[in-house]
Amino acid sequence: MKIKLREVFSVPNILTYLRFILIPFFVWVYVTAKAPSDYFLAAVLILLSGFTDVADGFIARHFNMVTDWGKAVDPVADKLTQAAIAFCLVFRFPGMWILLTLFIIKELYMGIASLVLLRKGKKLDGAMWFGKLSTAVFYLVMMVLIAYPPMPEVAAYVMMTVSGCFLLLSFVLYIPQYNRLYREYKEEQKKLDVSA
Repeated sequence: MKIKLREVFSVPNILTYLRFILIPFFVWVYVTAKAPSDYFLAAVLILLSGFTDVADGFIARHFNMVTDWGKAVDPVADKLTQAAIAFCLVFRFPGMWILLTLFIIKELYMGIASLVLLRKGKKLDGAMWFGKLSTAVFYLVMMVLIAYPPMPEVAAYVMMTVSGCFLLLSFVLYIPQYNRLYREYKEEQKKLDVSA
């Protein structure tokens, strides 16, 4: 894949790079937070990250600036941001490690499956609706947990459970999508063998 310099520094991709830059700032603000205003600032950083995510997708699609490089780095920025949020919240809500573990397993599976299929010339055509829904629920729950530290523990764990259910649903629904692509590849190979 040949990447052009102007594609690397397109407006959508610059917004994606901003999300990478925001990750350490968020972690530092959240970990060192003492006052409610500090937690609010951490939540604002995540909100800004989410805004740049929406903006880069909108600009890329509506101004014909979609690039292979952008398709590669955008999900990495998303996953690193989500992992950083979950990791930080583990220190406040120990039960968050369950959600973090589920997130890591899902992303490892999807990452490895994507690489295997990509080597065979197959890939998913963007995020599926259930993946987008799971991400939206995750960000909504995490924003509330970050911005409101006095959140009662029971309420926090209920919200984390809801986010975990959507994450698990997304994981389960993605598996058949990868299986379908693998079957398509095998069928194409059979046809090639027959015609050879």
